[in-house]
Amino acid sequence: MSGDDAGQASPVPTAQTPALFTGRRWFIPSALLHELDPDAGRPGRTARDWVVDFACFVVAVLLGAVAIEALSRNPRVPDGLAVLDQVMGALACAAVWLRRRWPLGLAVALTPVTFVSDTAGGAGVIALFTLAVHRPFRYVAWVGGVNAALVPLFYWLRPDVDMPYLVSVVFAVLLTVAIVGWGMFVRAKRQLLLSLRDRARRAETEARLRAEQAQRLAREAIAREMHDVLAHRLTLLSVHAGALEFRPDAPPAETARAAGVIRESAHEALQDLREIIGVLRAGEPDDAGRPQPTLAALDPLVAESREAGMKLSLHHHVTDPAAVPSSVGRTAYRIAQEGLTNARKHAPGTEVTVSVTGAPGDGLTVSVRNPPPEGEVPPVPGSGQGLIGLTERATLAGGRLEHGPTPDGGFEVRAWLPWS
Repeated sequence: MSGDDAGQASPVPTAQTPALFTGRRWFIPSALLHELDPDAGRPGRTARDWVVDFACFVVAVLLGAVAIEALSRNPRVPDGLAVLDQVMGALACAAVWLRRRWPLGLAVALTPVTFVSDTAGGAGVIALFTLAVHRPFRYVAWVGGVNAALVPLFYWLRPDVDMPYLVSVVFAVLLTVAIVGWGMFVRAKRQLLLSLRDRARRAETEARLRAEQAQRLAREAIAREMHDVLAHRLTLLSVHAGALEFRPDAPPAETARAAGVIRESAHEALQDLREIIGVLRAGEPDDAGRPQPTLAALDPLVAESREAGMKLSLHHHVTDPAAVPSSVGRTAYRIAQEGLTNARKHAPGTEVTVSVTGAPGDGLTVSVRNPPPEGEVPPVPGSGQGLIGLTERATLAGGRLEHGPTPDGGFEVRAWLPWS
């Protein structure tokens, strides 16, 4: 089977042949095996092919022998013509071994041979069956139609000695149709097998893509979590380390307090990093680790920032804070945390205003606003990544997030989250 052989299905890329065809390859036709495993190259005849080809050769020879016996009883056939008939029949039977390599060429070549030779009839039947198995219907229709059309003329010129003319014609035409139908059934069965193979491979590919997408989403969620947590801690370290650097003459009490904040922030950052890495090693979702912050954790966040020396005012006007969904509260907390982190990095020393308002049905609004910084602020590497993550986080929660400069030159991060 080659070119447009049985199957006609577009191959689907795959990493390896399914295990079903690794231990029983001898039982699969070589043409079908090539379609099932196109990466394995063009296989030779399998054990099944040799058995089938030998059986087809034997059938062609037996039918030729029956035709020889009929020729010997037909007084209208001269001896010389009978010998020529047998020679052509023997060559046709030998050509049966070429049926897999040239199914169409063999069927076309044997059409005129079977018209002039009775003993080549068996080989012609085998060639027509092979053509129906290995080629599309349009080729089978042409060759089979020509064979069926020549049947009446054949029996008119060389009538059968045992059957009437009409019976011989009907029997030969029905035999041609049956052979073509049988071959097309085998071809359809192979095409069904190939289509099921393609479906299985597509299902495996889709499952692998879904798994990869789930892994990517999990990694992105963990990356956002690491950024939200560690960026907040590390900015506290940066603020206090900068204070110690630029005020070496600070009072011992203030120096000790700043060093304590640095030590505590470093310890908490290491603890957060250890927990997140534990989640990565365990392959569990991040919700299975430490408890996730909610809106109730906003007050401790503000207190921590104030202890770090940040000027901060909180406006908390939420109707029934306990009723805020945990997912909405967690998103609001992360937005406020990232807003405070950005304010410390880009507007140090300014007074930051955090506002949280909302009610069931109206949604939850979170705003972090800071005035313009005093003096020149050095650029911070990696700026803007946190806002991208916050925008995605708010969108996934069904809300929206806006950020940008204010009319007075400051900066504001404002988000709205749904609260049913």
